[in-house]
Amino acid sequence: MINRQPETFDPEYVSTLRRILDIAVEKIAEENRTPATKAKMAQTIVRDAAGGITDAGILVSRAVHAGATPAA
Repeated sequence: MINRQPETFDPEYVSTLRRILDIAVEKIAEENRTPATKAKMAQTIVRDAAGGITDAGILVSRAVHAGATPAA
């Protein structure tokens, strides 16, 4: 197991990630827009951003894919 320091994002980037989440949520079925599904989508965005993905379109697409199935 590898111990890594958690990624840190400045407030401006966090705001950008929040806008990406808002855009992604608008693209999923309304019945899937639960707090749990939104949290799953947010986790996807943060994980991908921490992994180096910076393209907003890709982040939105991957979050939409995660939100297509409601969280349990």
